[in-house]
Order: sequence, then C-alpha cells, then structure tokens
Amino acid sequence: MTRRFLLTTLFLLIVTASLAATPPNAIAADANVFMDQLWNRAVEVLSKKAPLAERLARFRQLFHADFDGPGIARFVLGRYWHSASEEEQQEYLKLFEDYVVFVYGTRLSNFGGETFKVRGSRTDENGTIVSTDILSPGGEPPIKIDWRLVSDNGTFKINDVVIEGISMMMTQRSEFASVIQRHGGHVAGLLALMREKTKTASAVQ
Repeated sequence: MTRRFLLTTLFLLIVTASLAATPPNAIAADANVFMDQLWNRAVEVLSKKAPLAERLARFRQLFHADFDGPGIARFVLGRYWHSASEEEQQEYLKLFEDYVVFVYGTRLSNFGGETFKVRGSRTDENGTIVSTDILSPGGEPPIKIDWRLVSDNGTFKINDVVIEGISMMMTQRSEFASVIQRHGGHVAGLLALMREKTKTASAVQ
C-alpha cells in the first residue's frame, strides 16, 4: 500500500466531536483529543476484514454521517461547477459520493499496524490545524499530516488533510480539472469517467 493510498483512506474516516465556545488554547486541546479519538475509530474500522460490499456500505454510511459531501464536491469541481448544467450538477454530486466510496473503500483491507502521534495544534482565522505523525510498523520515516478542522453546528469536522505539504482537496481538484480540460472543458467528460469507475459502488446501497 502506498503512502498516498494510506493517507487518503484516512482522510475519509472522519468522525464528529463536541466543540464548545472556548478560548483558543482549550480549542486546540480539544482538537488533539478529537484526533486521538478519530485514530482509534479508524483503527477499529480499518482492521476489520469484511467482503467488499460490506466495506463499501460501511464507508458510505461514514460519508453520509460525517462529511459535507455537496460542499466538498463543489470545491473539488471548482470553476467548472458554474459551467455545468443543473442536470450535470446533480449527477456529479451523486457520482462524487460513489467515487469516494469506491476508490477509497476498496482499500480498507490494506491498512494495519500504523501508529499515530499528535505533535501539536494551532488555530487561525479558518479553524484549527492539528499536526500529526503516522508511524509505520516497518520503521520508515514518519508521515507528517496536518488536519484542518472547522466547527459545524457545534462539532468538529475535517475539511482538508495536508500530507507532507500537499493538500488532498487541492490534489483532487487538480486531477478533476485535468480530466475536464482533456474533454474540451466540458464536465460531461468527467461524468463519463466517474460513471465507469463507480459502477461497483453504485450497486451498494
């Protein structure tokens, strides 16, 4: 399993936790606790072996419960959201969920043995950033990850993961833009590719 696949899988295992109206230092401390809880939940889910259909169904439930799916999808599509027709927008939102479920849910079984360490956290005008290390059982250098947390109706949610300086949200946005540009700037080309890739995920409801 590559470092990218491991960490993008972890990006999808997001859970919520309480965020009270507290001073910045207290918020940072709560964010550290949140990330520890997130890791424990991730290990519990990822370490369980299960058939593909069950893994995808579990992943879909996590996505529904813990992500701003439409908001993330719109950010990833970028400026092409406005050039898409209303029908294309609606299909894209559905396909984006299927894409996330299929691409990352199928890799759950490859996770195991990694450990997690919080290095620190800080707040800025956009939310709270928790810096962590992922340590592999093989003794490789730790993978440094910054998790950006925002408050959503009193809970923490992650809206980006920066892996060794690379934003996963921006990376996905660039990949989708490249596909659209190869199809003359039309969203239809991206939708066709996503339909093909997500046939398996679409069958798991």
